[in-house]
Amino acid sequence: MPWAQQFLFPPAPGKKNECQHEKGRLHMLTIRTFTCENQRKHCVTDTAAPRFGFSLDSDRAGAALAKAVLTVNGWTVETDRQVAIPYGGPALKPFTRYRAELTAVDDAGETAQTSLEFETGRLDTPWSAQWISDGAYSFKEKKVSPVPMTFRKTFSLRGKVKEAKIRSTAMGIYQLTLNGAPVGDDYFAPGFTSYKTNLQYQTYDVTGCLQADNTLTAVVAGGWAVGSFVFTRKNRVTADRQALLLELRVTYEDGSEEIVGTDTSWQVTEEGPLKEADLYDGEVYDATAETTGWRNATVENLRVSPAIRAAYGPAVTAHEEFSPITCTKVDNCLVYDFGQNFAGVVRLDIRGKKGQKIVVRHAEILNPDGSLNTAFLRTAKARIEYTCTDGEQTYSPRFTYMGFRYVGVEGIDVEDIHVTAAALYSDVHDNGGFSCSNDMLNQLQSNIRWGAKSNFVDIPTDCPQRDERMGWTGDIAVFSPTACYNFDMSRFLEKWMLDVQAEQLPGGGIPNTVPVQGYGFPATMPAMAVDWWGDACVLVPWAEYMARGDLSILKKFYPVMKKYVKACKFWAGLLSFGKKKYIWSTPSVLHFGDWVAPDVPKMQQWQARSKWTATASLCNTSAVTARVAQLLGKTEDAAYYKDLSAKVADAYCSVFTDGHGKLLNEFQTAYVLPLQFGMFPPETRTKAADNLARLVEKNDFCIGTGFPGTPYILFALADNGHADTAYKMLLNTKCPSWLYEVKVGATTIWERWDGLDENGQCPIGDDGTDKMISYNHYASGAVGDFLYRRVAGIEPLEAGYKRFAVKPLVGGGLTWASAWVETPYGRAAVDWKAENGTLTMTVAVPVGASCELTLPDGSHTIYGSGTHTCSCKL
Repeated sequence: MPWAQQFLFPPAPGKKNECQHEKGRLHMLTIRTFTCENQRKHCVTDTAAPRFGFSLDSDRAGAALAKAVLTVNGWTVETDRQVAIPYGGPALKPFTRYRAELTAVDDAGETAQTSLEFETGRLDTPWSAQWISDGAYSFKEKKVSPVPMTFRKTFSLRGKVKEAKIRSTAMGIYQLTLNGAPVGDDYFAPGFTSYKTNLQYQTYDVTGCLQADNTLTAVVAGGWAVGSFVFTRKNRVTADRQALLLELRVTYEDGSEEIVGTDTSWQVTEEGPLKEADLYDGEVYDATAETTGWRNATVENLRVSPAIRAAYGPAVTAHEEFSPITCTKVDNCLVYDFGQNFAGVVRLDIRGKKGQKIVVRHAEILNPDGSLNTAFLRTAKARIEYTCTDGEQTYSPRFTYMGFRYVGVEGIDVEDIHVTAAALYSDVHDNGGFSCSNDMLNQLQSNIRWGAKSNFVDIPTDCPQRDERMGWTGDIAVFSPTACYNFDMSRFLEKWMLDVQAEQLPGGGIPNTVPVQGYGFPATMPAMAVDWWGDACVLVPWAEYMARGDLSILKKFYPVMKKYVKACKFWAGLLSFGKKKYIWSTPSVLHFGDWVAPDVPKMQQWQARSKWTATASLCNTSAVTARVAQLLGKTEDAAYYKDLSAKVADAYCSVFTDGHGKLLNEFQTAYVLPLQFGMFPPETRTKAADNLARLVEKNDFCIGTGFPGTPYILFALADNGHADTAYKMLLNTKCPSWLYEVKVGATTIWERWDGLDENGQCPIGDDGTDKMISYNHYASGAVGDFLYRRVAGIEPLEAGYKRFAVKPLVGGGLTWASAWVETPYGRAAVDWKAENGTLTMTVAVPVGASCELTLPDGSHTIYGSGTHTCSCKL
């Protein structure tokens, strides 16, 4: 039986347990989850009206919510909603812990109760602290990061402590130590945001860590705000040097309060064991060095004035731990293979001698001789240098991270070191799973998930290894639906979208990377808009809304969508007339086009397809914006954008095709996008799909699409009468294809389909990209959307899976498939098995949701909550 059935589905109806008997059967309603601001616990918020949500479980088939009663701070509301219920009571006070109580009642009168606690942050309370730095420190070097600063404060307590909390932030990235012990387990605080507008602070409870006399220390490295960043290695983008802002609020048992805040009584130095810390280059640490050279800190006047709010994005923390699967010696280097490409840090357990220097380097792939291939890291050194003291010691970097599968260690014998590693990524919890009878597809699913984890390091990055790790908007624009299946992206994406909103260009365009943080194009062209990359401001909120059902996401970002679509329409219509004013044909150098399409070898050829990709983009973003407008009750806007989308679709078919479903210039993406977005008229749609299938078959069922077309090509085929062709493409193991990467040993998704040949060599030549190749780049993993929505057959019909469909596409020789999704209403799941000409299917429907099940024989059934099994002949 497929793995999913072992834990996705409760016991079949009628099976006895402690809560039921045959007659007068008792049922149990339980509250599965209860959240504040999409957090189940440890919520600290500066939101004046936090949102609450809950999901239910019941052992009674067909159970539905009748009402829920939510009480917070003396305010009570009765509702039949389960998603994003806004607090509407008296104004919340700062620095206060509140209790939210929930009672749910189902349609049979069964009740369930639970509660949670959340805490308010500053709520705009002025800081009783000052920004401090080392006014004597100045660094003018280009393309490097500053020397890390260490701040310290000694203080004594005046009584017995009831509660003590630190609230802190920095320009740079910081780690706190109190009385020699680390404070918090997060990395890279305060996180990466658009610092000129948005800055987070962290809250740490240190009640149990205080003593009569205390020393509080903060190490602040350059990070994104001050250190070198982007492939041009700009530094000092936001600040001239690091700075720290911190308050320790101590509440004594007698009710009095004391605040220890950053000011000129703190001390600072750059003379400590951490000599260098750079996101790309790594760390240099001398364990023999004492921390000396202390002097009084100075007040720092920042160049920016961001809103400083309690952390609203998930923290970056350590997750899976890895041990090497092999260790080989190449010349004087110990090469360790962790068996998985990921983003993270090494941990070194060392038996060393004072002054002994150990150097660790990182790589994604090996050279033919077994040495590390670091050529594709470009300027990133990706190294750790550690100078030992005598005896047993442990070191792991805190102010950098790497993307790697392999590490090379020099300067120590194998018997004197133990090397492990930890994956670092934001706390995006698992939200779904997929598995099937094809092991290669299961490995593909693993590759998709690891590609995402490796690039969800506080922002959606493009790669974790070379000198980028930037928030490229095009990648997450196409990947966000898949991301929302696999992970709870709510806090992660909403945090990032606030920076998209903040950095929208005056003319309406969206920067290609968010936060911009030193990258020029098109941030230096305030009137410019770039298709597909800019589309993130429409597609990402829409994906999150469909996954979570929270309409406030659309309300918040609807103005951004409108402004962006207006900019796109302007550029399409510039100096054009008639239908051509809906063809977006600005010079191709201003676009990415069919980025990394494998059927043409040069970057300029990808960009030259921008007329097709940009025009289809305008059709899609205006259509999605029309849907958003309709949901928000803006009927005039909805009609306008719907009409705009229709006119763009008509122009695409009139200008680019023969009017009978055949493109004048044929390539896969040019068919995929209009098929996916309904741009072909009904009378030519079938012929267009036939032409796409012909191109795919001619290409030996290999992929020919770049970033814009890849997420949709299997849908364009399968949903238009070519399911067999879609499966042949999905299961193809020839290069370029998803399973080719699996076949040659990939453990993540590649940036380029032809990243390695079957001999392990990279064939990329001079294609205009400066040897651009990452082996951990999630965009093409957008195929995961097809695995869930078609292979397993589960997809939302209404936002948040209030209504969802189960309609599996059985084919490709698969004999079973399973998938589950943790919806806002609970766990939805499907498990199908084909055996002896019969398809047997089991679906799990959460309380408050309904499932529209369609079997391959065309039979259609609507199910309420519970676990349901049915079958049909194939």
